[in-house]
Amino acid sequence: MTRAQPVVLARHDWSARRAAHQRRVTAWIKPYLARRQRGDKHPVEDFLFTYYSYRPSRLRRWHPGPGVVLADAAEYLDYGGYRAVDGGGGAALDTDAVLARRGEAARHIHTLLVRTAERPPHLGCFGMHEWAMVYRLPADAVRHADRPLRLSPEELAQIVEERGAACSHFDAYRFFTPPARSLNVLAPTRERQSELEQPGCLHANMDLYKWAYKLSPLVDSDLVADCFALARRIRALDMRASPYDLASLGYPPVRVETAAGRAEYAAAQRSFADAAEPLRRRLIAVCESLPGR
Repeated sequence: MTRAQPVVLARHDWSARRAAHQRRVTAWIKPYLARRQRGDKHPVEDFLFTYYSYRPSRLRRWHPGPGVVLADAAEYLDYGGYRAVDGGGGAALDTDAVLARRGEAARHIHTLLVRTAERPPHLGCFGMHEWAMVYRLPADAVRHADRPLRLSPEELAQIVEERGAACSHFDAYRFFTPPARSLNVLAPTRERQSELEQPGCLHANMDLYKWAYKLSPLVDSDLVADCFALARRIRALDMRASPYDLASLGYPPVRVETAAGRAEYAAAQRSFADAAEPLRRRLIAVCESLPGR
C-alpha cells in the first residue's frame, strides 16, 4: 500500500484542536472525578470510567491519528508511539512501532467490527440482561444496592421467567446470576464473540468506545470521544430499562415489563444502532488503512 503524504499541522492549529477535545471530554471527566473525591457513586455516569479501563487522563490526551505531522510538538515525544520529524522539532505517530506491539489486537478488533457490521440488528432482547443480573439475588448482593428496585424481588423474578432473555453479548451475559443463565436463549463465550455480536445490541455499541481507545493512538481522539458520547447516551437507556428506580436521578424508567415499554425500548435501540453504524465504519476504515494488512 502506498502511504499518502502526511498532513502537517502548525502548532496553533493542532493546539486549537487539542484544546477543543480537552474542553469536550472535561465536561464528562470533571463531575466523575468530583464524585470520586467525595466518595459518591452514580450508576449511570460512572459506568464508562469504572467498567472500561481507559483512565480519564488518557481520554483527555489528544492524538491526531496516523499520517499527521505536528509541527513544534516536542512534548509528544514523551508519549509512547511518537517519533521526531522536521529535524526534531515536530512529532508524528510511529505507526509501524505501534503496530509491532499491537498489530494482533488491531486485527482482532477489525475482525469483530466487520463481522458485527455484516449482521442485521436484532431488537428483541428488551433489556432483560439487567434484570438477569439481579434475578434471584439477595438484596445485599445487588450491584447497585443503594438504589431501590422498581418491583419486588418476586415480581422481578416472574418477569424474567416469563420473558426469558436473548442476550448475545458475552460481557453482559457473564454478569447474569447463575439461575438466570439457563433462561437465556444463547450461551455466549469470549471465543464466540465475533460469531454472536450484532449491531442492535446496546453493549456491542457501547463497546465501540472500548475498541476506539484500545486502538488509540492509531485512531484520532475525536473518534474516541464520539464513541464515548454515544456510549454515554446508550448507558442511560440501559439503566432506564433496568429494574432499578433511578427517577430521582433524572432517569425516568422505560418499563420493558409492559408492551408499551418494550416498543419504546426497541425504537431507541434501533436509533442507537443507526447512530453506531457510521462510528463502526470509521473504526473499520482506520483498521483497513493501517500498513501491513
